[in-house]
Parts: sequence; structure tokens; C-alpha cells
Amino acid sequence: MPASALPHCLVVGTGYTGQRLLARLATDRATGLSRTHGVNVLELDLDTGTPWPTRAHLPGQKTTIVYTVPPAKQAANDRRLERFLGLLPGLPGRFVYLSTSGVYGDCRGELVSETAAPAPATERAQRRCAAEQHLQQWSAAQGVSTIILRVPGIYGPGRLGLERIRRGEPVLHLDEAPPGNRIHVDDLVSCCLAALADDVPAGIYNVGDGDNRSASWFSGEVARQAGLPAPAMITREQAAAQFSPMRLSFLNESRRLDLSKMHTVLQPAIRYPNAADGIAAALTSQL
Repeated sequence: MPASALPHCLVVGTGYTGQRLLARLATDRATGLSRTHGVNVLELDLDTGTPWPTRAHLPGQKTTIVYTVPPAKQAANDRRLERFLGLLPGLPGRFVYLSTSGVYGDCRGELVSETAAPAPATERAQRRCAAEQHLQQWSAAQGVSTIILRVPGIYGPGRLGLERIRRGEPVLHLDEAPPGNRIHVDDLVSCCLAALADDVPAGIYNVGDGDNRSASWFSGEVARQAGLPAPAMITREQAAAQFSPMRLSFLNESRRLDLSKMHTVLQPAIRYPNAADGIAAALTSQL
């Protein structure tokens, strides 16, 4: 379905992904909500509790909400999402929530589908899992069709780790690096657009490019294409002493996302199943 034929969309959170989603939607059929207002973006601060913008109409079944805002770090649950749901002046026809594949936890490199029970190991993933559960309970009570996209690492223009490479930060040896899961931001936007279609069933969908080469490979490929020196490689033992706790947390979890449902049911137009092509496109857009 072309973007111009989709229902009116409220894009909640106009950061890296939200901005690009707004750009793909017809201006008269989409409105952004963010803590700072701008062109086609109305102010809504989910931390301070600003009132619902009067111009953000919610015409029932003709409106879809795409929610991209991450949970705040101060609580075990997602107070931002809870506040947003409490502010809604009406019910949308569909709610699309961008979650994280981190809710699966460490799967020891195994292929993991949407039927796997969440086992979040980090606090950020636990918050996302709590948000998913709260939204599912709310959706069931209100009768709102809801799609949860479990999203891996997002890359694209300006998000290739170039500064880390230029600083000479090392990466884990290829033979010790776990498989990677990622998606180009433009492909993630395509997944969001696909989720707006009425004929796509509600539920949970893993999304990604299916290219499971490691983060170490990714950094090396970015360096190669950008004409930078390849990152030095270190052992896992050395990484434990040098990497930040957050970076280590990603290396301590290993899984490969089963994207069968994405391909057969959601059916987004994925442009970059090969991450090397996505890197090339991101570098071209960035320069």
C-alpha cells in the first residue's frame, strides 16, 4: 500500500527513526509528537506531563499511532508509555510499538522466533519487556489492534560508528564475536509502513536484515568502505577490561532473529539484506 493511501498517522517520538518515518508519509496524513515542536511536529513531553496537543486529532479508526519513544532509565517500567496511554483523547485504529530484540536475552546463538518466551537480562531490555506487557494488556482491554516490532541495532547515515573507528577503539576478534542482528533505518521505516496496513494481522514481529555477520565484521567493513584503518582486534578477556558495561552487555548476548514472519506476513520492502550495501548507502548519504 502506498504511503499516501495509509490512515492518518501519529508518529510519537521524532528522533532518528521517527523523523525518517515522517518524511516517508504524506504531510497531510501524518503528525509528529515530540518534546520539541517543529514542522509538522507538535509538542508533547512525556517526562514532564505536558497536556495533549489540541491540534493532534485522533479520529478513531482512521488514525494509527507509531510509538518510537524509549523508556526512561529511572524506573523498572515504562512511565512514558503509561503516561501517553493515559493522555490519549480517543482510541486509534492501530498502535505500532517499536520494541527491542533484546527482550529475548542470551539465546547462545540460536535462531529465535516470536514464540520464544522473553528473558531480558539487562535493565533496558527489562523495561522494554514491561512496556510490551503493559501495552498488550491495555490493547486487549481497549480492543485496539497492536503490532510490536522487535528491533535489533539500527544503523544508517550518521550511525555507523565512524567516530569510534577514528578513535582507534578495538573490536572483538572475529572468531570470538557473537552473531549480529541489525537493520538499516530506511528498512525499519519500511517495516513501520507495512505495519500500518489494515490487512497485516496484529501481533509481534521480529524485524531485521537477516545478515548475521558480527559487530566486529560490521566495524571492519565500515572502516574499509570509508578508507579508514581497520580496527584492532582483541580477545574477549581484553574486552572485559576495556569495553564499557553497555558494550559488553551486547557481546554477552548471542542470538539470530528468525525473520520468517516478517517476510511472509508483514512483507516490508527490504532494500539492504546485505549490510555491506546498507553501509555503502549510509556513507553516500552522510558525505
